[in-house]
Amino acid sequence: MARNAREHETTDQFVGKAHEAVDRAGETFGRAEEYAREHASQAEERAREAAAKGRQQADEAVDRANSYVRENPLMSIGIAFIVGVLFSWLTARRR
Repeated sequence: MARNAREHETTDQFVGKAHEAVDRAGETFGRAEEYAREHASQAEERAREAAAKGRQQADEAVDRANSYVRENPLMSIGIAFIVGVLFSWLTARRR
């Protein structure tokens, strides 16, 4: 009978230690999840800001190009023609 009591006590201790380990693991995973969510949110915000800045810079470049073409239509046509000839020449050489 004493042996049964000791086995029961050992089992209870083991179960108690297992519960403690599971609780600690749960807390650790909870903190890790919170950390990951926070950093993912920050990364998402930085990506949105970078995308907005990129769109703004692209819009400004298009506006500058449009202004240049309006102010210098003949020069713009000449540049476009030369770029087209060079592009055709370069792509024809690869074949």
